[in-house]
Amino acid sequence: MTKFIFVTGGVVSSIGKGIVAASLGRLLKSREYSVSILKLDPYINIDPGTMSPFQHGEVFVTQDGAETDLDLGHYERFTDTSMSRLNCVTTGSIYQAVINKERRGDYNGGTVQVIPHITNEIKERILRVAKSTNPSVVITEIGGTVGDIESLPFLEAIRQFRKEVGRQNVLYMHVTLVPWIASAGEMKTKPTQHSVKELRSIGIQPDILVCRSDRPLPKGLKQKLSGFCDVPEECVITSQDAKSIYEVPLNLEREGMAEQVLNLLQMEQRKPDLTQWQTLVQRLHSPKHELEIAIVGKYVQLSDAYLSVVEALNHAAISTYGKLRLRWVNSEDLETEPAETYLKGVDGVVVPGGFGVRGVDGKIAAIKYARDRQIPFLGLCLGMQCSVIEWARHVGGLTGANSAEFDPHTTDPVINLLPGQQEVVDLGGTMRLGLYPCRVLPDTVAFKLYQEDVIYERHRHRYEFNTTYRDLLLKSGYVISGTSPDGRLVEIVELPKHPFFLACQFHPEFQSRPSSPHPLFKGFIQAAIALSLSISGTPTPLEVS
Repeated sequence: MTKFIFVTGGVVSSIGKGIVAASLGRLLKSREYSVSILKLDPYINIDPGTMSPFQHGEVFVTQDGAETDLDLGHYERFTDTSMSRLNCVTTGSIYQAVINKERRGDYNGGTVQVIPHITNEIKERILRVAKSTNPSVVITEIGGTVGDIESLPFLEAIRQFRKEVGRQNVLYMHVTLVPWIASAGEMKTKPTQHSVKELRSIGIQPDILVCRSDRPLPKGLKQKLSGFCDVPEECVITSQDAKSIYEVPLNLEREGMAEQVLNLLQMEQRKPDLTQWQTLVQRLHSPKHELEIAIVGKYVQLSDAYLSVVEALNHAAISTYGKLRLRWVNSEDLETEPAETYLKGVDGVVVPGGFGVRGVDGKIAAIKYARDRQIPFLGLCLGMQCSVIEWARHVGGLTGANSAEFDPHTTDPVINLLPGQQEVVDLGGTMRLGLYPCRVLPDTVAFKLYQEDVIYERHRHRYEFNTTYRDLLLKSGYVISGTSPDGRLVEIVELPKHPFFLACQFHPEFQSRPSSPHPLFKGFIQAAIALSLSISGTPTPLEVS
C-alpha cells in the first residue's frame, strides 16, 4: 500500500518546505522506492498561470500542460520523475470542483460546507495521485504557514487522512525555523515550540521536526525541542543553510532523515545509492572554468521568475566543470542605453520567456548585440520570437516588423496568432501548453546537440512564427532546424555562421535535470566556455565533459 508523508511549515514563509520534500523524495528514490510529490497551495487562483512572476515566481509547466507552482520543478529535478496536473492542487481548483458538483446536483440538495465537502475533495485529490501511478510514497507539501487562515481546510483534511488510511501509513513532518539571535549569542527554540503548539491545536502531532538554521543544532537543543514538542530526539533533524540546494539531500541523509521516515512508516530499510548525487556536488565545488552569463528579462528583480532557466544553466555548468556567474539585466534598461553598457564582457546571453510588450525592444537590442559580437546566444520562447523580430528588422529589411501581440497593426507580423486562437478571450489555460513533438533537421546545430530526429519539449505560448516569412528567413542565412512533424509550426531557428546562436519556441529548461543537463543548455554553456577561454588565451578543449 502507498504510504503518505505530509510536509507543513511554520514560523515564516519560504522556509524551504519544497526543497525538503524534494530532497526526501531523492533519498527515498536512492533506496529504490517510487515517489510522487503533491503540492497543496492555499491561494484561490485556479492555477498560477495568470499570476505575475513578481508575486509568485516562475510558472512551471508539466508534460500534460498544467501550469503549476515552481516547487513542482524542484520535485521533478530532484526525483527525476515527471509530474502531472494531478500534482498541483489549489484552493481555487478545490472550490471550483465542489461548486460544479453542487450545480449538477451531486450533493442531493444538501448544504455544502467546508467539512465534509471541501475536505473530502482535498483528500480525494491526494488519493488520486496515489491511484494514478501507484508509488511507494506520496509526499504532500502544504503551502503557506501553519496559522494562516487559508491553510486550515488543507490541515483539517490531512488530519482526517491518518484515521482513514491507517496510522501506520501516514507521517507528519513539520519544517520550522530555529533562529540564531546574535545579541543573545544563542539559538532560540521558542518560535518552533509555538509553531508546533499551533499545529497540535488543529489536531496534528508532528512525527519529525525539520529545523532550518544557519548552523548545526547542538545535542542539548535537540533534546529541548524533543521534550517540548513530544518528538523523539532522533526525529529532530537539522536542515542547515547550504551553498547550493543540491547539497540538501546529502545533508539530510547525514542527519538520518530517510532512516527515521522508513522506521515510522514501517518500511524496509534499504541501503541508499547517492553516488551520482555526490558526484554532482563534488563537481559543483571543483570547477575548472569560470564564465559569466547574462539573463536579459523584465522580471530580473525576482530571480525565482526564471528559476528553471537558472537551474538548467547550473546543470550544464556543473556537467562541464564550469563556475557560473549570472549577470541579471533588466531589458527595459536596454531600451534607453546601449546594450554594450550592460552586456560588455559576458560569455553568453540568454533571453528567456515572458508576456507583453514591456522590455521587448531591450531584448531585441540584446539579441542584436550577441549576433553582431559573435557572443553565444540562447533564446527561449519569447526569446525566439524576439530573435525573429530582430532578424526581420536588421537583416531582412522589414523595419516595421513586430509581433501581433505587441502591435496588432504592424505591417509585417512575423509573429502572429494561429487562426484557431483569434477568438480566444480567457487568458488562463488557453495557450499551446505541455509536451509537443518537434522534428529536428539533420546537419544542424540542434541535431548535433539532440542526436535525435524527433524530440518532445514543453510549450507555454500563444503566438507562433508566421510561416509567410519562412522563405525570407532562409534566404537571409538563417536555418529553421526544428519544426512540428507536419512542418507547419517553426520550433527552432539558428544562425550557422556564429559560435552559437539558437532560439526555440519551447521551454527546454523544464526538462533539464542535475544528472542529465538539457542538450541545448549544455551546448550553449560549452560555447560560452570556449569564448571565455579564447579571450583569456587558454587553449580551448575539443570536448568538455
